[in-house]
Amino acid sequence: RLSHIPAVWRFFYEDKTMTVKTTATTTLKVSAGVPATFDSAGYAALSYTTVGEITNIGEFGREFNLVTHNPVATRGTQKLKGAFNDGQIALQMGLDTEDAGQVLMKAATLSDSLYAFLITTAAGPLDKYYFQGLVMGWKVGLNDVNSVTSATANIELSTSSTGVGIVEVLGA
Repeated sequence: RLSHIPAVWRFFYEDKTMTVKTTATTTLKVSAGVPATFDSAGYAALSYTTVGEITNIGEFGREFNLVTHNPVATRGTQKLKGAFNDGQIALQMGLDTEDAGQVLMKAATLSDSLYAFLITTAAGPLDKYYFQGLVMGWKVGLNDVNSVTSATANIELSTSSTGVGIVEVLGA
């Protein structure tokens, strides 16, 4: 099975179990509050409401701005990390106007307050991602005759005043 891989590299591949998993059964929950402390215990103490009918959570994570410096004496570009942003999520779902989580998300668009979120993966060991964010938009999608009426909520992930952004609890 690994005969096409040179023997010197085979030890990297032998007896390895697959650690990737699907996003099936992943959930996103929302809380109208924010944690007292920006760690897993603070976030776990909150009460959350599951957002139903999600079809795509998308991607999120910290990304840094690039800062460059070009000294004329060396002509070389020096690169440094600048400010960071924890990203945004364009949460896609089938519209359910009676789903408590969707109702809370829509209401959050009318608020200037931060909300807390919890994403939990359910395939394999549970991974949890806690973060706070602003719900910046809620749009209803009425597409063609072969489509489900949809909604998109735009969430801007925020960072605490001490620089804590996404709190990961992996393999929980």
